[in-house]
Formats: sequence, C-alpha cells, structure tokens
Amino acid sequence: MLRAKPLGLASCGICRQVVRLPLPGASHLKCPRCGGKVHARRPHSLARTWALLLASMILYIPANLYPVMTNTYLGAESSNTILSGVVLFLKEGDWLLALVIFTASIVVPLLKMLSLLYLLLNVRKPPLAGRARQQTLLYRVTELVGRWSMVDVFVIGILTALVQMGAISTVEPGIGAMAFGGVVVLTMLAAISFDPRLIWDQGKQ
Repeated sequence: MLRAKPLGLASCGICRQVVRLPLPGASHLKCPRCGGKVHARRPHSLARTWALLLASMILYIPANLYPVMTNTYLGAESSNTILSGVVLFLKEGDWLLALVIFTASIVVPLLKMLSLLYLLLNVRKPPLAGRARQQTLLYRVTELVGRWSMVDVFVIGILTALVQMGAISTVEPGIGAMAFGGVVVLTMLAAISFDPRLIWDQGKQ
C-alpha cells in the first residue's frame, strides 16, 4: 500500500496542507501555508496520550462518586451524583432527560476512554488493511463525540447562575462536577494528542 511517509510527505496538523519533508531523515519543517510545524509523526504522541488517558481514568472515579450538584430548597439540602440524578429523573417520569444525561455523562466518557485504550494497546501491531481502517474510523468517531459529554457541565453551570434565590432555593456545583469536567477535557486532549497515522505504521512511532 502506497503511503505518504515513505514518499517523504507529511500533512500539517493545523491546516492539513501536504508538504514534502526536505530530507528523508528530517522530522519536521514549517508549513508554507500557516507556518505551523509539520511532523512526519507527532513527537511523543503515545506517551502524551497515555498520560492524559490515565489521568482522566483516575478522575472518572470521583466524578461518579462525589456529588455534581447540591440543591438547597427552603433550608433542606440535597446532593446528587450523576447516577442518582439519572435515577431521580426516572422516578419523575422524565425518561428522555434521564437517557440523555446517562448517555452523555456516563456512557460516552467511558466508551471514549475504552476506545482510546484500545487504540493505544493495538497501535503497534502490524496494520492489516481492514483493521487499520476500522481503528481510524473508531478514532474519528471518538474525537467527534467526546465534546458532547460537556452537556452535564453546561446544565450545572446554567442552574448555578440562574437558581440563586437565597433561603428559598440555591444550586451549587459539587466536587464531582469539577472532576467530571476534568475527565471531559483530559479525554479531549488525549484524543487530540493521539496521532492516527501511527495506526498505519509497522509498529514504529
């Protein structure tokens, strides 16, 4: 299969301009279009992605164990985790809202971390054509849907800004919301740090 790297070609990570590296052994040059650095492969891509992914996995635990929101209504205080919020909406009959929160806040981050873990563990295996295409598609989908996990954080932010009625009712974000925001940001950075071109290499970075 004809590939760009053996031909001395590389694409800019910013504007996607394809340029020719000056020498066969050269690792990078400046993009003639945007001025950004063009690398044959992103330096330390796997190490950076591993670090960000492991950090997000660690934060995923407190994000689900600690309350994401504390609501005070007429002096009575109640705290909810992501899962308890889903259960609360189910009891109230809001099945659609419960499904959206469960999917965006629990399923999507978990699947994104598992997808990145799968890619990292398999990136050094010989790239069979069918498997390489599947892994590339998996990476594109993972990179695309990961940002939608911020829906829960946006909802908490809006409620915190709007529901401030003193002794009647107040909403405050919990430590779980900060941990969950960290999970979303770290997984997004991990996906950006991963170089999908490594999928097509023969086990070499």
